[in-house]
Amino acid sequence: MLKIGIILGSVREGRNGEQVAQWVYDFAKNRGDADYELVDLKDYNLPLLGASVPENDRVQVTEVIDAWKEKIASFDGYIFVAPEYNHAVGGALKNALDYLNPELNDKAAGFVGYGSLGGVRAHENLRLILGELQVADVRTALTFSLMSDFENFSVFKPADYHAANASELFDQVIKWSGALKAIR
Repeated sequence: MLKIGIILGSVREGRNGEQVAQWVYDFAKNRGDADYELVDLKDYNLPLLGASVPENDRVQVTEVIDAWKEKIASFDGYIFVAPEYNHAVGGALKNALDYLNPELNDKAAGFVGYGSLGGVRAHENLRLILGELQVADVRTALTFSLMSDFENFSVFKPADYHAANASELFDQVIKWSGALKAIR
């Protein structure tokens, strides 16, 4: 069975991403077509790539980085749940991806975004970043608007039509993940 990681790509305090990622994970689990796992970037506390690390913290930081790489390498494909900040993907997710390369090669990814315009510009950024990392991204994406899919911009209440897009997104990620597994 394919193993698909649902990556929550925000570490911001008070983030809306937890609700979105949980909805995506619950939707995925009900499909029964893959082994899905929700991975919260906040659990890894990755330092900025290239930043100096105090000598007494180096072993612990190396262990965190290695755990992140190992977790991501364990998947056949990904669903990235990404906020849009300032017309781009959030810095924490970009930083986390910068630690990776062979762990992602020849795998598939889909996108779930949220923001004032549904996170579409974060998706555009992710397509460029993941293309460099040899990840095949799928066409269908989920876009949740802060205006219409959140009550008071904070309580996630997605419109019913998102379920059809979610099904198509997962169908595409499963299909491409299976195909790419054959070449790894």
